[in-house]
Amino acid sequence: MDTDSSLDAVAEEALKLQSFEGKFDVKDFVGTFSEKLIAQSKADSGPFDPKPFIRTFEAAVDRLIAVRKDVQAKTEQMEKSVRVAEREYSKKMADLNRGFESVGTSFSGMEAKMSEVGRTAVRIGEQLESVHIQRQRAQAAYDLIDYYNQFARDDTTRLDALKKEGREGRQQVAVLLRRLSTVSKEVDLPSAEKVRLEWLITGQGFIFVQTRENIDKYCEKFEKDMLYLFDRCYRKGDPKMMHHCAQTLLDFNGGASCVQVYVNQHDFFINRVREKTSADDDNLWDSLPDPDTAPPRDEPSFKELLEEIRATVGQEAQIVQAVFPNPSFVMQVFLQRVFAQSIQGHMEGLLNRAAAMSDLAFLRVLQLVHIQTSLLVEDLKAYEVPTMASRSSSEFSRSLTGGSAAGAPTSTTATISTMLETAMEELFVPYTEGARYLERETRSLGELYTQYLLAFTRYHEKTLQKGKSSMFDRMMGQLGSTGTSGPSSTAASAFMRFGGMGDRNQDKPAEEPIREEDGLLSVDTAETMLKWHAEAIGRCVELSPANDTPKHAFALFRALAETLGSGYMETALETAMSRLESSDHTKAEPSLQALSVLRSVDLICHLWQQYVNIALLPLVTSSVTIRREMVVYNNQTVSKIEGAANNVVQRLTDAVVAWLSTQLSKQKKTDFKPKNDDLSFARVNTEPCEVCCETLEKVRDAATQNLSGKNLEVFLTEIGVSFHGLLLDHLRKFPVSATGGLMLAKDLKTYQDVIDSFNNPALHERFEFIRQLGNIFLVRPEILKSYITENYLGRIDSVLLRPYLAQRSDWGQFEKGFVDGGEDEVQAESKGFRDRFGMGRLSMMMKDLEGLRIGENMHVGMPALPGGFAGSFSISSRAFGKESSGS
Repeated sequence: MDTDSSLDAVAEEALKLQSFEGKFDVKDFVGTFSEKLIAQSKADSGPFDPKPFIRTFEAAVDRLIAVRKDVQAKTEQMEKSVRVAEREYSKKMADLNRGFESVGTSFSGMEAKMSEVGRTAVRIGEQLESVHIQRQRAQAAYDLIDYYNQFARDDTTRLDALKKEGREGRQQVAVLLRRLSTVSKEVDLPSAEKVRLEWLITGQGFIFVQTRENIDKYCEKFEKDMLYLFDRCYRKGDPKMMHHCAQTLLDFNGGASCVQVYVNQHDFFINRVREKTSADDDNLWDSLPDPDTAPPRDEPSFKELLEEIRATVGQEAQIVQAVFPNPSFVMQVFLQRVFAQSIQGHMEGLLNRAAAMSDLAFLRVLQLVHIQTSLLVEDLKAYEVPTMASRSSSEFSRSLTGGSAAGAPTSTTATISTMLETAMEELFVPYTEGARYLERETRSLGELYTQYLLAFTRYHEKTLQKGKSSMFDRMMGQLGSTGTSGPSSTAASAFMRFGGMGDRNQDKPAEEPIREEDGLLSVDTAETMLKWHAEAIGRCVELSPANDTPKHAFALFRALAETLGSGYMETALETAMSRLESSDHTKAEPSLQALSVLRSVDLICHLWQQYVNIALLPLVTSSVTIRREMVVYNNQTVSKIEGAANNVVQRLTDAVVAWLSTQLSKQKKTDFKPKNDDLSFARVNTEPCEVCCETLEKVRDAATQNLSGKNLEVFLTEIGVSFHGLLLDHLRKFPVSATGGLMLAKDLKTYQDVIDSFNNPALHERFEFIRQLGNIFLVRPEILKSYITENYLGRIDSVLLRPYLAQRSDWGQFEKGFVDGGEDEVQAESKGFRDRFGMGRLSMMMKDLEGLRIGENMHVGMPALPGGFAGSFSISSRAFGKESSGS
């Protein structure tokens, strides 16, 4: 069988050369020949026959060998063709390289020749330009001399004819006249007799006659004619001719006269007639001196003026840029006139009117004008135009200089923005220069605060006159010196006026009765004072230079601190102290009104320090020195207030303790040794116990209502510890019977319940000890030894309890056995223990330590408590991040 016939159509297709040109996969290639054979092998039921596979693969191999031979033959043929093509390509490239080298050589030679010709042409051009310039200058000099001679002969026919040639002629005349004027000043030497001088030039007889007067007259006439033409075109609304006149006058003498004519004859400065202020305007002026009303945001007449300025400048900016060759300079002149005439005049009228009312009205109007003018300046900066060099449209005007006309201002060095800032600064210099603004602002605050606190100061003056008046005198000095030393005298004079000690308002305050509520501290009053101060700080930031803002803010802070701190809170604390010192607390129950004063002081200080942190501190961060001074001054002021408050609390504590001691001294000798009658047992507590508990409850309620945090804890602790000491000393003075021990136990339990309502764990332990100490009068003698060794009594040496045990009515019956038994149980003690801690020694300790210290000695293991109130009261918050222990 032929091998070729064993291959099917699929295998034949796989053996073609095209099958190997693309992506080739051996597995797929072999599978092409095997798939059919495998299927046939599976179909036969007999054993596997490899012969069909062998024949098929042998045929495929033979066919692949034939294909490889064909491919190899074609490859050899193509390699031969490639070698031939490479030789032809190399030959062509060599020929091309030789051609390019020849062309490059030709171009190099041509370039060298062209460079030589170019250098020659440049030298010729430079020589021609030099000759041309010399010719122009010679021609210009000749024409200038010719025109000068004509003026010498008083002949202006040629110049008049040139002027009538239109725009070009007028521009040429302008340049010629400017140059002739310069020449006449240099050549014509004036003398008293105006002698004619004759100069001979190059051998020819040119006689130069004095012509300066003729030239000046002609120049003056020419300028008037051009200004008249400019004014006529301005009225007709012809911007092109206006531009021509402005350019001509710019070439003639700088164009200043043209600019002045344009500005001076502007309708904005000539025909501005303002209407009288409206009714709303009158309402604004009526509210200006009132510090409780909000500062005005605008003033109708001033707002109208600024709006008119904006509209006028917007229109004129377009006209100026279309008419004048130097629009930036013209706009500056126009805006300077606006500020110097319109704004300044109107501003002075507003400030004069406000100054006649009060300093506050003046400052509010000054701030209003400053804000509105600043907004105007920012709006006007949008009309900034680029400076333009003046240029003549005539070739003749450039004949001497080859450029712009000499003597004409070609550009303005200052921009409109710079000019506006300078004008703004000059506008407010008379009111903010040096310390003028700060003095007026501080004086205004002093007057406002003094008048606002008038009833308060009169009340405390009358109160303190009953006691010590030194504090009031000091407070008056502080109110009079609010702020810096400069305005102190004015603030003092303000107090004299408003305080009823001067001429103004002298009778009215004297007629008003002094009320109790006038002397109370008020958070609303402090808020009002802070609101006024915040308004002043806002003006300070607005009106003060950036470098002076920290210094001015510190000065205003001092004014607030001395008034609100020393003049307001310290005065109220001193009055409270004076009342406490002037009262006899052994005869009358002490008033707890001082606690409400402390509450107000705490709230006001908290509000004040928050204001300092939020509003004032950020203003002084740029100056490390001033910030440090403000921190020190603030903390010193707060420390003074804390010291005064601490003195009041200490004095109030002493008064309460004195009153409690007085009530305990009223205890009857028979209260705890009653007769066996129903009346004695019917009482719940003794009378001194009821009065003391009532007082303690009042103190607790008043303290809880007015104090908080650490202040409340320390105050109630001081009261509790002091009362604890009083009770320790009190229990040693009264004999107690078996039935009287019940009365004593009820009293002590009542004391404990009241003190427990203080919510102080340390006090709870102390009064639990007191209660257990009172139970020693109830315990039977046989178990007394074991009782005093338990609980809190177990912490105390039994010898120290002898003064209290001695008050038992049955103490004499078991005293000897009790003492002997105690000595047997305490074998470790030294022989002289009883002598050291006997009755005499214990009494001396109680007397020296006022009961409180003996309680501390007796309480082994109990927490230590403060022995005094000095330095314990603290303000709720401090400025500059310094937290205190207050609420």
